[in-house]
Amino acid sequence: MVYESPKTLEVCNVKKENNKVSRLQRAQWLRAAILGANDGLLSTTSLMIGVGAAQEGQWFMILSGLAGAVAGACSMAVGEFVSVSTQRDIEINVNQEHRSKENSSLQEIKIETPKNDQPIAPVRTPAMKAVTKMKEEEENEVLPNPYKAGAASALAFLCGSVFPLVAAMAVGDYTARIVVVVVVASVALALFGGIGAVVGGSCVRSSATRVLVGGWISMVVSYSLLKPLDGITDKKMGKSD
Repeated sequence: MVYESPKTLEVCNVKKENNKVSRLQRAQWLRAAILGANDGLLSTTSLMIGVGAAQEGQWFMILSGLAGAVAGACSMAVGEFVSVSTQRDIEINVNQEHRSKENSSLQEIKIETPKNDQPIAPVRTPAMKAVTKMKEEEENEVLPNPYKAGAASALAFLCGSVFPLVAAMAVGDYTARIVVVVVVASVALALFGGIGAVVGGSCVRSSATRVLVGGWISMVVSYSLLKPLDGITDKKMGKSD
């Protein structure tokens, strides 16, 4: 049986904790990217379905999707930038308060030694040095970058918007175009929901079902609310008798 000293066990525990934190951070970024792509997919599809209900022209539908994709990506980028910037400021303030408290505590603790005697230096084993170094690296961990977060959110939103846009460009017939857009969006929603469930550790089937049903409800509401405007647009464009 191999005997491991308490210091060695402490080093191993710190390494495991750092690996766990690193995995959690990667999972959060991946999940945020999936949610951003899902948002872009659903928002753009619902907008295109709504515009398609009011106006049958293919380019009206495509241009509305492009406008929604660009506007949504900008909105996601600005929102994520503001959110991460606020988080960064809070973390900086908390770290500064923590360091100031530690410094004040160290200043209060004074070891009285005779004038002719030298203070005894604390004994630091290699294991203790490794633990101290890991803790310092953890405390000095790189703060979240709001520019990267904003760019990642915008890119994820645009990636999700590509699916309905490509489907609308590929089909010219009005009825077939609506059906193809809905089918492509449904498959992509189920896929994103399943990937998000795998990353988050939840049930894939229930997660994909929730995302899919929510997407269908959004599409139906958008189509139903704007379909009555079909007759008004026909009159404006001189298509009615």
